[in-house]
Amino acid sequence: MLKPAPVFSNHMVLQRNKRIAVWGKADQGKVTVSMNGCAVSAEGKEGRFFAELPPMAEGGPYCMEITDGTEKVIFEDVMVGEVWLAGGQSNMELELQNSFEGEKELGRIQSSNVRYYYVPKVGYFCDELIEAEEKSTWERAGKEAAAKWSAVAYHFAKEVSEKLGVTVGVIGCNWGGTSASCWIGRRMMEQNKVISSYIEEYDKIVENQDLEEYIKEREEYIVYQAEFDKNLSHYYQTCEHPTWDEAISLFGENKYPGPMGPYSEYRPSGLYEVMLSRVCPYSLRGFLYYQGEEDDHKPETYYELLSALIKQWRMDWKEDSLPFLLVQLPIFQNEGEADYKNWPLIREAQMRAYQTIKNTGIAVILEQGEFGNIHPTKKETVGKRLALQAFFHVYHICSEGEVFGPVYRDYFIEEDKMTLLFDHCDGGFVCDGKVQGFELAGSDKKYYPADFMIDGGRIILSSDKVALPKYARYCWTNYQEVALFGKNGIPLAPFRTSYEDGSRAAGSRNLPE
Repeated sequence: MLKPAPVFSNHMVLQRNKRIAVWGKADQGKVTVSMNGCAVSAEGKEGRFFAELPPMAEGGPYCMEITDGTEKVIFEDVMVGEVWLAGGQSNMELELQNSFEGEKELGRIQSSNVRYYYVPKVGYFCDELIEAEEKSTWERAGKEAAAKWSAVAYHFAKEVSEKLGVTVGVIGCNWGGTSASCWIGRRMMEQNKVISSYIEEYDKIVENQDLEEYIKEREEYIVYQAEFDKNLSHYYQTCEHPTWDEAISLFGENKYPGPMGPYSEYRPSGLYEVMLSRVCPYSLRGFLYYQGEEDDHKPETYYELLSALIKQWRMDWKEDSLPFLLVQLPIFQNEGEADYKNWPLIREAQMRAYQTIKNTGIAVILEQGEFGNIHPTKKETVGKRLALQAFFHVYHICSEGEVFGPVYRDYFIEEDKMTLLFDHCDGGFVCDGKVQGFELAGSDKKYYPADFMIDGGRIILSSDKVALPKYARYCWTNYQEVALFGKNGIPLAPFRTSYEDGSRAAGSRNLPE
C-alpha cells in the first residue's frame, strides 16, 4: 500500500527555498520521492512514511514521483513557489463569487498565477471525511473552480504572485462560525487556566450525554437550521431595513450552532483534529488568519486564546518563527442591537498579539465593516492589506510606513489636555468626513466625548467634563463611522491608553454565521 496524504495532488504548489515535506501511508520498506532531479528515500514505519526533498528555487511545472518499488504515484503540473494557509471563520471563508465585484474578478481570473487547496470540511472522523479527502485536489485559477475560493485569500495570493513573479498556493482551512478554540489542541487549552473554560464547558455538556438522543437532536437541527438560514438570507437581501428581532419574529428561534457534542463542528479542538492536522506539516511560508467574531462572548480572554493558537500552529509545523498574519476586526453592529463594546476588546487583543508575539503581522481594516452585515463583501482591500504585511514582515520589499496607518504609541498630559503620540504617522493624518470616537476619562474612569486637535503627527484631546485627564480611547465601540486615516489610506487603529481604565464588555450577542 502506498498512499500519499490527500493534500498532495496534481497542480499542487510546493514552498520554495525550504525543505519540502512529503508524507503518507506505506507498508514496511523504502519509499522514494523524486522531483526536479532530486530523489530522497525514507523507511515506511508503522504504516507511514515521511520524507523531505531539499529546498528548491521557484519553478515548474514538474512531475513528482513517489514509489515503494512495487507501486508508483505520479503527480503532474507541480509548481514551486509560495504557500500560505488561510485559517479562520466566515469572513475568511466568504467565497470569491459572493464578494463585491467577485463575478468581475472571476471573469478575468484565468490569467492569475494562484492555486488553491480546500481542506475538506467534515466536522468529525467518519467515512464521509475519508471520501471527501480522496476527492480533494489542488485547483488552478479558473472561473468555475475559483468561485468557491476564499475571497480574502485569493486577493492576497494574487497580490503576492504579481509582486514576486511566482506561483502562489493557498491551503484554505476555515469554517464559518468557529471559535479559535475549534482550531487548538485540547492539551494546549487545558494547560492554560485563562482559556481552559472552553474545554471544561464542553466536557460538562457531554459528560452524561445520551449519544443516540444527541444524534437525533443534531439531525433535526440540521434540517431546521437549513430552512431558517435560507429564510434569513433572503430576508436580509430583500428587506430595506432588516433587524434581528424582526427576523426572529418572522422565522422563529435561531438554533445555531445546534446541539454541542462529539459530532459538532464547533466543539473545542474538533476542527484542529479533522482539518488542520490533516495538512500538517505541509511546507508553508506562513499563516493568514481572519477570526474573532465568534469569541466576542469572552473578549477578555481572547488574547490568551489567540496566543495559544499561534503557539499551537507553529509548534505543530516545528517552526516557532513561522509568519502569522492576522486581520483585525472591522466595525460592525446589527441594526436594533445594543453596542456591547465587546469587539473593541477583540480588536485590542489582536493588536496586542501583533505587538507582543514575534513574526506576526496585522492588517488594520477598521473602515471595511458594514452596518448590519457581519460579512462585509468588499474583500479585495482586506487581501491587499494582508499582502502589504507580507511584503514588509516576510519578503522585506517595502517600508513599514507603506503598510501601516497610525498606531497609538504613548501620551503625555499638560494641565487639562492629553497629547497622543503615534507610530507610522510622519506624514500626519487625513480626515475623510466627520471624525468621532475620541474619549477622555479622569481617575473615576468615566469616559466622555473629547474634543481633538491634530498637530502634525500628534492628536491633542480635551473635555470640559474631564479636568484632569488620565485615560483616553478611540473607536471604543462595535460600530462607528471611520474618518481618520494615515496618508497611505490605512485608518488609525483603535486603541485605549491603559488596560486598567475599567473598560469591559457590556454584554454578548448570538448571531448566525
